[in-house]
Amino acid sequence: MSGTGEVRGMRAARIAAGSVIPGELALAVCLAAGVRPPVWATAAAEAVVLAVLMLEAWVLRSLYASRRAQGLEPRAALRSAVRAVVPAQVRRLLVHELRAAASLGWWAARRKHGVRPGDHGAGYTGPQTAMMYGLIFVSVIETVALAFLIPWPVVHRVLLVLDVYGVLMMLGLHAACVTRPHVARPDGSLRIRYGALFDLAVPADAVASVRVDRCYPQGRLVTLSEKGVLDLIVAGQTTVTLELTRPLVFTRPLGGRGEARTIRFHADDPSALVGALRRPALT
Repeated sequence: MSGTGEVRGMRAARIAAGSVIPGELALAVCLAAGVRPPVWATAAAEAVVLAVLMLEAWVLRSLYASRRAQGLEPRAALRSAVRAVVPAQVRRLLVHELRAAASLGWWAARRKHGVRPGDHGAGYTGPQTAMMYGLIFVSVIETVALAFLIPWPVVHRVLLVLDVYGVLMMLGLHAACVTRPHVARPDGSLRIRYGALFDLAVPADAVASVRVDRCYPQGRLVTLSEKGVLDLIVAGQTTVTLELTRPLVFTRPLGGRGEARTIRFHADDPSALVGALRRPALT
């Protein structure tokens, strides 16, 4: 690939990759909120993603060969090519999806990620479990129905692949939430999570107070108010309010950063979590 062709290829690949970010994130947020987009919208979105991945693979292969010709080691050449083509936000989304896929194995083995002996793992999937299973059931029914309704074998196979991928994505999102609970540690620190999309470590000395507090905030999965109140919303609700002694910086799903002074999040058993956090202060 010539110098001019390389620049044009990288530019086209970055624009194409960046164009899928809003759709992929919107799809993940809809699934987390229990809203299933129309089947045509899901199929179109995943078809676009497939086309972008094919373009990315072609450009990456050319850039990798170019970097190797310049004398770089295979791993360094691959890392350089990926950073040149794939925007940071897209890399984060791919990491999220890979972690969600790995969570299916953790879920099947009934293991929890990041929960050590003595830790208190607090689940938060209660409000969304029924919705997730309902969405998965509807997706399976649609897949079977389309198998009988679509007479063209090629179209049927493409939609089958997209539907199976959609079902696996929903299962992976839910499995990531099940296997990555909030974690209250014996030293009074807390790890607040939502699947593979959000992970915030709160040191013990940053916890001013914690209480059971059921709220129904409006907004997306991760919402920060002007007053510094961070809401990590599960199915439209939060059950624990954490006041901080100092502002904490957190990372959004796509890499953006914010600063929180109060954190509200959901736990299926908020009293147990609050008790686990208060226990070190009483000893």
